[in-house]
Amino acid sequence: MKIFLTLLTICVVILAAGCDSEPEKKIGIIHHMNVTEEAFEKIYDKIQSLDSPHEKIRHVFFNSMTEMTAALQSGQIDELTTYEVVGEYLEAHNPNFECSPHDAKIADAFCCAMREEDLALKKQFSDAIDEMITDGTLNKLVKVYIMDANHNDPPEAVEMPTFYSDEYDEDYAPTLKIGVTGDLPPLDYVRADGKPAGFNTAILAEISKRMKRNFQLIPIDGGSRAVALTSKLVDVIFWVIVPTYEEFPIDIDKPKGIILTDPYFTDEIVHVQTKK
Repeated sequence: MKIFLTLLTICVVILAAGCDSEPEKKIGIIHHMNVTEEAFEKIYDKIQSLDSPHEKIRHVFFNSMTEMTAALQSGQIDELTTYEVVGEYLEAHNPNFECSPHDAKIADAFCCAMREEDLALKKQFSDAIDEMITDGTLNKLVKVYIMDANHNDPPEAVEMPTFYSDEYDEDYAPTLKIGVTGDLPPLDYVRADGKPAGFNTAILAEISKRMKRNFQLIPIDGGSRAVALTSKLVDVIFWVIVPTYEEFPIDIDKPKGIILTDPYFTDEIVHVQTKK
């Protein structure tokens, strides 16, 4: 009997050691505004594909794409998640990177966000976006900056319209401060020469033209967007994610006190990892 119990104890210890040694995959993700890493893990468990083998996964939040790609290159994380168009850009600029689709086919919609008291501003932005959809301008921008873009080159610079800023002039146009990360090419990017570039910036330029308002672009970290907005450092943030996957709680990434415009672009999530 003692021999049996001893053997049983050894088996339990071996099994326990095997469980503890199960490899953990670390996946980088840009810091969500309104959810902790722990809460995100619970949501991820619900959407994980049943067809894929169960893995021990931990998501690690980062404040910028630059931080996250550096972590991937150094081996601190095993892969990162981003948008398909961004993954293609990273792949083109990093020969050691490769993309693969997300098992769950999650897509995010891009829009602009402002404080909840700025309802009139939200309407102006949404009206401009709707006009761009109706007259075909949005499709043209998607073609130029997304579909036909050469990802081997930096995104094209975008000139922001300029209107009268003298409040005593009859054509005076107030200035809105727009928070941009400049860290998500080819969507949101600031070139080496300091010029704003990319698809989202082109969207802003078109909205500025239609609203006849000056837009001042303010650099912020991706993880501090909500604070920058609620503290009134900026009036608008345009890199806001609205999950459209059915298992995600609606507006998971939107803190209280923030309102969202109509979306203008949707892209699927992909994984980026180093080549084996």
